[in-house]
Amino acid sequence: LVLHSLKKRFAGKVKLIYIDPPYNTGGEANIFTYNNSFNHSTWLTFMKNRLDVAKDLLKSDGFIAITIDHNELFYLGTLADEIFGRDNRVGIVTIVIKPEGRQFSKFFAVSNEYMMVYTKDINKANFERVILDPKELEKFDREDEKGRYKLRRYINYNKPEISGRHVNPEGWYPFYVSKDLKTVSLIKKEGFIEIWPIENGIEKSWQTNSKTAQERIEQGEIICERNNKGKLEIFLKDRPHQRYVTHWTDSRYNSTHYGTRLLSKILGREPKFSYPKSLYSVLDTVKITTGKNDIILDFFAGSGTTAHAVLELNKEDSGNRKFILVEQLEEHIEVCKERIQKVLQKENIKDDFVYLELMKWNENFADEI
Repeated sequence: LVLHSLKKRFAGKVKLIYIDPPYNTGGEANIFTYNNSFNHSTWLTFMKNRLDVAKDLLKSDGFIAITIDHNELFYLGTLADEIFGRDNRVGIVTIVIKPEGRQFSKFFAVSNEYMMVYTKDINKANFERVILDPKELEKFDREDEKGRYKLRRYINYNKPEISGRHVNPEGWYPFYVSKDLKTVSLIKKEGFIEIWPIENGIEKSWQTNSKTAQERIEQGEIICERNNKGKLEIFLKDRPHQRYVTHWTDSRYNSTHYGTRLLSKILGREPKFSYPKSLYSVLDTVKITTGKNDIILDFFAGSGTTAHAVLELNKEDSGNRKFILVEQLEEHIEVCKERIQKVLQKENIKDDFVYLELMKWNENFADEI
């Protein structure tokens, strides 16, 4: 009902849908308050009804990320392939959420879950160029008005087999650099120093052709500096990026430490809530799929981790992302509201959120009668 109500205003406007639906594990002995033991066909219908309308809410370059465990993985995959298109499946990420494995398992002690990621149109969608690993980010040790970067040699030093003026003529051309090293050009100018792709007397090549190099010069992304041997060298400003692998094993994805315990710390008590997501597994998903002004939707809001992740990322990169949470269980709603309020206060975020309930038309008529 809520998703269909949102369609009028938000159809085609949501950049990321992140959901953590009931895993349908057959009713584990815990305090999981969603129905976790549907008949299999009922669960599929339950998911299909929601994913159908979710697709309408996505932007053409938007993403949907669905977490699940092995119980319904294959069936959910088949259903999502049908709704979003198999060709639009970006990948299935394995996230280690409990390295030691769950207790009391008869066979494998499950230590991971899965995140299925689809896009609405794979020809239009792109991941953001961001760094997930904090240690990797430290390597980008310089900063200008565009942001952080590190220097990368522009000479083609990794692939000698495609270097040299005869092997790779497109990569064989000179740069011209002013004596104060402030101006780099591909046009010969009086008083400028000529630099060819030659290293230790061996002819090599630049990493790109001259057309690409010219574009990068105009963008201010190519500079000249002296290397540690005092020799002039051409460098590219390498902006933050990394490969996003399909196995997430970092300790910050641990759902006990950064889900359950983090939630308890925020609320100041032990909530009656099992298996909240690690803040960082959600945050990193939001980070690679959304820009600073995008809308994020979570219609299985649970403890409100998605809202917390959006607020955290906005603080980190000065973004203005908006979240829409949908939840139907009263105890979850109370935890969500309290969590968001406390995060806003603790982080001194000058922002707010609006809380709405569906009008109970049928109940109102019944009450009147």
